[in-house]
Amino acid sequence: MTNNNLLSINNLHFSTEGKEIIKGLSLNIKEGEVHALMGKNGSGKTTLSNILMGHPNYKITGGTVQFDGEDIIPLRPDERAKKGIFLAFQNPVTVPGVSVANFLRNSFQAVRGNEPGKPNFRKIAREKLKELNVPESFMNRYLNEDFSGGEKKRLEVLQMALLNPRLMILDETDSGLDIDALKTIALGITKMRSKSRAILLITHYQRMLQYIKPDYVHILAGGKIARTGGYELGMELDEKGYEHILKSLNSSMPKSN
Repeated sequence: MTNNNLLSINNLHFSTEGKEIIKGLSLNIKEGEVHALMGKNGSGKTTLSNILMGHPNYKITGGTVQFDGEDIIPLRPDERAKKGIFLAFQNPVTVPGVSVANFLRNSFQAVRGNEPGKPNFRKIAREKLKELNVPESFMNRYLNEDFSGGEKKRLEVLQMALLNPRLMILDETDSGLDIDALKTIALGITKMRSKSRAILLITHYQRMLQYIKPDYVHILAGGKIARTGGYELGMELDEKGYEHILKSLNSSMPKSN
């Protein structure tokens, strides 16, 4: 593994329709670490998550992305999933007619089917349902059909637990959740923290950080990481807002002649 980094992003650039969105972003994440990436709407947070998962419409224009020392830019999303990368979407899709059980079983077999010992889906599913306090009735429902926002996110956490990824990318998982649902989702995510797994928590609200204490907080602005700190940076954002943070950052930068 290169420099002990599980994920290594170096000088990443991305443009669309002649507009540069990501402008030289660099970020390193080690196993066992939880990183929160925060930024205003439109700052490029979701763009970054799609790039990391290999969305075909998000072709980078410069820089590198390595996972466990391997260049993953050429890899398809399914190949990245098999490597151990998982993306929880901000707005999970609804698929009428496809049961949750069939969806999870097929995902499990696609990602973990080649593991030594042939992991037993039914056994592991029962364990995870109980561990995450997800009703077994979920399995008989159609994928996200008539699900509340909280139920959709609980299902994604269940899928994440079943697939057992090494890197969890959570794209605004707190979006649309009330306080009770947020606590439930955060508890499920916290149960998955381990020394062999990393989390990239993407959000623009501080409230998620109250339950999932990150090791590092990064502010995305101007297409790159503008500032990095600890949990206290998230608290400062909540108290003073992005404009104050970015103004203080700009005022501390040396002026060009």
